[in-house]
Amino acid sequence: MDSNSFATIASIIKTRRSVKPVVMNGNKAPNGHVAALLELADWAPTHGFTEPWRFIVYEDPTMFCQIHADVYKQGVSAEEFNETVYTNLQHQGDKASHVIIAVMERGSLLKIPAFEEVAAVSSAIQNILLGATALSMASFWSTGGAILKPAFKDFLQLRDEDQVMGVLYLGYADQNPEGKRTIPLENKVKWVK
Repeated sequence: MDSNSFATIASIIKTRRSVKPVVMNGNKAPNGHVAALLELADWAPTHGFTEPWRFIVYEDPTMFCQIHADVYKQGVSAEEFNETVYTNLQHQGDKASHVIIAVMERGSLLKIPAFEEVAAVSSAIQNILLGATALSMASFWSTGGAILKPAFKDFLQLRDEDQVMGVLYLGYADQNPEGKRTIPLENKVKWVK
């Protein structure tokens, strides 16, 4: 890899930011861009070529948001139900372009630890996020609301060994937040000679 290629990938990694869907501007991305991001996801590292990532793409985020709100409502008791949470879930993606549900579908090679399958799907998700940054798209990886609840897993008809990894909101934003790190790198790395 030459220094220009390294500089490009380093810039993409360092400028990737989580942009909440409520601050996206409502502009639509071409489906071809989303398909290209999914192709990048498919090149994530995977032990034993299990390729455990699965994606459900909503071209209309409002459809997903209504489903999410309804799953939340059905998954809580009347006493636990919060109308504000329900309404927020209904409208969380109103300004997003696309929503992608990311799932880890456990492969049949059970000698591979489940955490490696989770790591593989996380890598695939990171590929999507980095690709979105390269396309000047905003992105947000969410595990909030009902996403990690049993009711949502049931809605998706997943097996016990499968796992919802989150929802990716994709779109565009007029501003990109500044990045920061709060722990110095030297406090996170130990060099052994």
